[in-house]
Amino acid sequence: MCGWRFTVSVVLYIIMPMSFFRKLRWSLIGLLGKSVLWVLGKSARIKIIGEERYKELRSQGKAVVLLIWHGRIFFATYFFRRKGIMPLISPSEDGEIIAQITSRWGYRNIRGSGSHSVLRAWARMKRELQKGGEVIIVPDGPRGPSRELKLGALKLAQETGAVLVPFTFSASRKKFLNSWDRFLIFYPFTRVVAVFGPPVNVSPGLKDEELEVRREQIERLMIELDEKADRFCA
Repeated sequence: MCGWRFTVSVVLYIIMPMSFFRKLRWSLIGLLGKSVLWVLGKSARIKIIGEERYKELRSQGKAVVLLIWHGRIFFATYFFRRKGIMPLISPSEDGEIIAQITSRWGYRNIRGSGSHSVLRAWARMKRELQKGGEVIIVPDGPRGPSRELKLGALKLAQETGAVLVPFTFSASRKKFLNSWDRFLIFYPFTRVVAVFGPPVNVSPGLKDEELEVRREQIERLMIELDEKADRFCA
């Protein structure tokens, strides 16, 4: 009996601290990330461009899919806080950092990417949009290629009638990281511009070739939106 208790005690000593410290680590990362973004966001002088049509859609109860490139999600996490939006987040460790931050700002996270988990995520997003809700999709995530729009958002819009709304940001004092997506961050006390693109509808009757043409149009629109934001802050 004593040997059994000793064995159990050793196992608990080994396993429980690992689980505890892992959760503690992620909690600290989430708190730190939220704090840094809050300070940066509060110190920024923010100008919003093109929000009128987006706000009109939401006031009418229309379902919206916000499209944001992976490299431009830094400010979006702060900008869309406390709205109860449902973002699709990769189950990777990079995604976990974002999820830890967004969960503290009232987002209703969905985890899923490129596997069976995305099927459950897809079903949840469809239900949310069919109720007139709002979803965020990073259409070049989680691994790129950078600024190449995947078809998933378009098909989701086709199945639900949701409207696609591109979003991006830029800043006067900023830095592009040396990452696959050229991840954009900004410095405190700078001018930040948040830019909404025009709402885009995707007809459910589009054939594969027509859907590809539409995909290319939206991809180009999002790239041009980045360029517009960067020019504004030049």
